[in-house]
Amino acid sequence: MEPEDLDLKIKTWLSSHTFHHADFWDIQELVRAKEESGLSISLCIPTLNEEATIGKEIVMFKSELMDRYPLLDELAVIDSGSTDATLDVAASYGADTYLSADILPSYGSNMGKGENLWKAIYQLKGDIICYVDADIKNIHHRFASALVAPLLYRPEIQYVKAFYDRPLTVSGSTRPSGGGRVTEILVRPLFSRFFPELSALIQPLSGEYAVRRETLEQLAFPIGYGVETAHLIDLFLDRGLDAIAQTDLDKRVHRNQTTRALGKMSYGIMQAFFSRLQRRNLFSDQLAQSNCFRQFEAEGKTYRLNSAEFPEEERPPMITVPEYRKKFKHDE
Repeated sequence: MEPEDLDLKIKTWLSSHTFHHADFWDIQELVRAKEESGLSISLCIPTLNEEATIGKEIVMFKSELMDRYPLLDELAVIDSGSTDATLDVAASYGADTYLSADILPSYGSNMGKGENLWKAIYQLKGDIICYVDADIKNIHHRFASALVAPLLYRPEIQYVKAFYDRPLTVSGSTRPSGGGRVTEILVRPLFSRFFPELSALIQPLSGEYAVRRETLEQLAFPIGYGVETAHLIDLFLDRGLDAIAQTDLDKRVHRNQTTRALGKMSYGIMQAFFSRLQRRNLFSDQLAQSNCFRQFEAEGKTYRLNSAEFPEEERPPMITVPEYRKKFKHDE
């Protein structure tokens, strides 16, 4: 595709598949659309040691989107094994709480956000599952309501990503803060080079998104940092860009990670990215591959090498798990 044609395609998609949370301010109207569609909605918050913020999130979502307006049918925390009071706090405020290790125990347990998201598909009941990270300090009900909304109104849309804090001009004012560091120096360049249409996603690594069950159950889940990147590539290749949408949530305040932590995140994302290329015969790498990530620390005039193995591990599409097929009656 010629660059000008690609730019036109992206601009067209942006105009038809990019929303602002203010478009969906009327929660009562969302409830009406939900009831008319017959769809149920589950909210999943994956956690690991989030006692400082999890209570506020649950209070917000439960009071606004369950008690005041019946938009959510289920509010659940899937925990990786917190050593703080995360689960106790979550349960005290009315969330259903689950340990990831207790879900599908015969399949073992892995540490990682992707593991929690995968197991949530089995544990939760909703036709739509909305994932929201647990560390959001400026939590608002729009982090769920404005993500599920496009799925209620547009049946062709399968997957809705959040974005926020971008250098965009909205209503005459400019928001100066840019995207995440890993997005701008790794994922956006990779998408621009290999999947340029996906560069239309403003915040591809956002942890907040809503997805139809029928789509989620078909996706493989890297257990670690590469899960969002893998999903976008697989969805794009299998269903096209029009199956994806995004909603502007204005701003997200959360804790920042260290450069070292971001290096590990980037490595996991890169693993998932090139795994997708190789599985679909889009890229042939003749070089020796390694799952070892190396970083250095300076100690005076000496340098210490820190090496960590990152095995490339994924959970299969949930639809292939016999227990899931039995639970959701896929074989009848």
